[in-house]
Amino acid sequence: MQTFPKKRVEIIVEAPVLNRVLRFLQDHEVSGYTVMPALAGSGDSGRMWSREGMVGEAGRMVTILMIIDEARLEPLFDQLYAMVSRQIGVIAISDCTVVRDERF
Repeated sequence: MQTFPKKRVEIIVEAPVLNRVLRFLQDHEVSGYTVMPALAGSGDSGRMWSREGMVGEAGRMVTILMIIDEARLEPLFDQLYAMVSRQIGVIAISDCTVVRDERF
């Protein structure tokens, strides 16, 4: 089986920023992402948080998971980071391999 190296990008950000990030990805023809709710966690303060009991979108967190070719990620990263860095959020990038290179 042949595999191909890619980058796995996980963006955890407040829900109100989600549409801005998704528009950015669409504008730059990035496909291959999934959005998932972040249900609970602990940030850099060490304090636990949970979606339970939240009424509005402010304070809710979402995770955008995408797999992308490194060459495509590099020119987008600074703009993507600028969007996330103004909010509560984090971007994690790791190496991964895929079996269908043409999808990414």
